[in-house]
Amino acid sequence: MSAQPSHLSIDHTTTKNISKMASKAFNQIFSKDKTFRPKKRFDVGTMKYNLHKQANASLNSGIDLKEVVKLPPGEDVNDWVAVHVVDFFNRINLLYGTVFEHCTEQSCPTMSGGPKYEYHWCDGVNYKKPTALPAPQYITLLMEWVEAQINDENLFPVQVGRPFPKNYLSVAKKILKRLFRVFVHVYIHHFDNLLAIGAEAHVNTCYKHFYYFVSEYNLIDKRELEPLREMTERICH
Repeated sequence: MSAQPSHLSIDHTTTKNISKMASKAFNQIFSKDKTFRPKKRFDVGTMKYNLHKQANASLNSGIDLKEVVKLPPGEDVNDWVAVHVVDFFNRINLLYGTVFEHCTEQSCPTMSGGPKYEYHWCDGVNYKKPTALPAPQYITLLMEWVEAQINDENLFPVQVGRPFPKNYLSVAKKILKRLFRVFVHVYIHHFDNLLAIGAEAHVNTCYKHFYYFVSEYNLIDKRELEPLREMTERICH
């Protein structure tokens, strides 16, 4: 893929060792007062909190990431997806927070993933038609939009027994599709910045976790994944 930069080196550390390091590394590397937005958290004692803890425990246990994303026995797939949507939102916030000072309207005048891919913003409210925006403005609007969705208890119910709405899965898919675009922009335009702080292996782990999850439940159309196809084939297959 011509848009894929040649400097995307691949971390060959075993998945087991990376998984054990990932959580600690994200805190150490991605928490230098550069957090892009505050974390969304689940209330202690709720079912989603317990699922969140279970997911993180599996992620840090050294289990193969392809196994980590599988639905635990007896759990509801909608709850499992909701927990991961929130987790990926938090992690991708932190990821972008490490490079956002390098992502300016001057350096990134369009929200793109190389010369072949450009994303336009549309939220149906303030931007009713797809609009070309500088990358930092696009990503700010994207994160604010995602945060509003996951904080809406009509879409992401918190109370036990409260059903998910009929449009829940389509909203979750849209969130994940848009979060993937942040991966695209960061990998293709800011990977040197990640290398400079030694975050490559940890970002690769985060991306692999994300990719295996959306692939397991068919949550993102393959055409949307095309900008990172070559890199994905190297680190995920």
